[in-house]
Amino acid sequence: MSNSKKKDSFILQAGILAFAGIIVRIIGLLYNRPLVAIIGDEGNGYYNSAYYAYSIILLISSYSIPSAVSKVIAQRLATKEYRNAHRIFCCAFIYVLVVGGIASLFVFFGAGLLVKMDSAVLPLKVLAPTIFFSGILGVLRGYFQAHKTMVQTSVSQILEQLVNAGVSIGMAYVMVNMAADQNTTTQASFGAAGGTIGTGAGVLAGLLFMVGVYALNRKTIRRRIERDTGHIDESYGDIFKMILMVVTPFIISTGIYNITNFLDNTIYQQIMMGVRKIGEAAVSTDLSAISKGTKISNIPIAMASAMATALIPGISSDFAQGYLDGVKNKVAKSVKVTMLISIPCAVGIGVLAKPVMLVIFPQPASLEISSMLLSCMAVSIIFYALSTLTQAILQSVGRMNAPIINATAAVIIHAAVMILMMLFLNEKYSLFYYVFSTVLYSFILCVLNQIAIHRHLQYRQEVDKTFIRPIVASIIMGAAAFGTYQGLYYLCKINIIALAIAIMVGMSVYFILIIRWNAVSEEELRSMPKGYMLVGIAQKTGIMKKKDFRKVKNSGKKSVGTKKKNDQQKISKNQNKKLLEPIDENDDDYWLDE
Repeated sequence: MSNSKKKDSFILQAGILAFAGIIVRIIGLLYNRPLVAIIGDEGNGYYNSAYYAYSIILLISSYSIPSAVSKVIAQRLATKEYRNAHRIFCCAFIYVLVVGGIASLFVFFGAGLLVKMDSAVLPLKVLAPTIFFSGILGVLRGYFQAHKTMVQTSVSQILEQLVNAGVSIGMAYVMVNMAADQNTTTQASFGAAGGTIGTGAGVLAGLLFMVGVYALNRKTIRRRIERDTGHIDESYGDIFKMILMVVTPFIISTGIYNITNFLDNTIYQQIMMGVRKIGEAAVSTDLSAISKGTKISNIPIAMASAMATALIPGISSDFAQGYLDGVKNKVAKSVKVTMLISIPCAVGIGVLAKPVMLVIFPQPASLEISSMLLSCMAVSIIFYALSTLTQAILQSVGRMNAPIINATAAVIIHAAVMILMMLFLNEKYSLFYYVFSTVLYSFILCVLNQIAIHRHLQYRQEVDKTFIRPIVASIIMGAAAFGTYQGLYYLCKINIIALAIAIMVGMSVYFILIIRWNAVSEEELRSMPKGYMLVGIAQKTGIMKKKDFRKVKNSGKKSVGTKKKNDQQKISKNQNKKLLEPIDENDDDYWLDE
């Protein structure tokens, strides 16, 4: 693969990872429906309380490992320091074994300190070993991400979620039946614990897959290391220091960034149970309603997370080599693509919240409140998507402290607002105060990160085509989708049919508008996953005009366009011929690199 193509492939790699992320989240939603049906809203509340506590410890111990490892290894690969890259990989492996082991033991024996509801202790203890294996899995994923290939990570994520789904449902059913002679709260606790068993099983499946991938590439990796004789080996002591210097800011910023769910959960529990004197079961049911909306809104954010993951190695590599124009170009493209997707998703989920909730979480007791909460939190999709991306950008250019400072400020402000609202405003709207504070947090963090990027990179994002046109197009799309759904549901009374057609109508309207309004160019559309197919559809339907490549007659010479086309055809033929040839493991462009 040519260097130029490699430099521009991060959107494609992000698309691969985003596709996997969306599939993972869809699987998560699909299996959550039978899971909640088995364990109930109360059990779902205990499950999420345990999971939020587990997530925080995971963040501290190993969640940031893939991004941190991919950043430092990508910098070495950019200068073809294969030996040092592998030494970093080995040190990172040792790091997660130690830290992950300690974290797992802490969660198991200190579960009661991490969750306020007694019935959430058992599910959390079951999750403890998963932290250890997640760290190892994270190092392997980060290693391959550093090579700017996201396929391995994507496949492992899908496999992990499939196993998670199957085992969670099965074990939840088994555990609930084990406690059949106990009260409903005990049954809910046991069911939640069964669900968390699936999380551990999924991580193990993903880990085994990545170990297999590494084994298949081991021969190539060793050959590269042996051929790398032109660089001085970094000492293991220096590498460990560097890992700590890189990982620690990643952990702190990512930890603070993701602490909101755990913090908001804790605040809500403390005030409702401690101040308002509401029972544990009722509070758990309330939190279940929040979690349903959060799981749905997280689906489009997967694109931003994928873009961020794919962006880190490329920007780190360009920044290490001083290619500032390359850095700015990647930032501009990634922000634009993220907004083109997240803005219509936010509007669509906002206007179709109830029919979406009815398909995924149809429990009658919580349907109305869950739908209203989802509509309210939909706008946070835009802010979370942009803040996730901008955090990765700042980390990639070495501004590790900026995300920490910004996230800390956002956490403090939003927590203070939430506490004040819940203590002094009408208790009836407590769940909406929770949602408002979440939206506020994502907005503050988004704004602060944007300011930091502008200050450090002297970079300003184009506004009209990135934000204004997608927003206007999304509003029109939302109106069309909502009207279509209401009309069809009035006629047929079948929710899923009306919803499916409404979504298709909305997507079509948005696609037409952003192209007709030149919000996205043909070149930008082609760079996206399935971009050539989208361009083909747009041109065949007349939405996008075909480019007119006319021959330039100049003394019998070929036009530049024709010559370029012939050159591309020649390259394509050579590439096809190369694909038929046996892979030379001595070649630096082995499949490990994309």
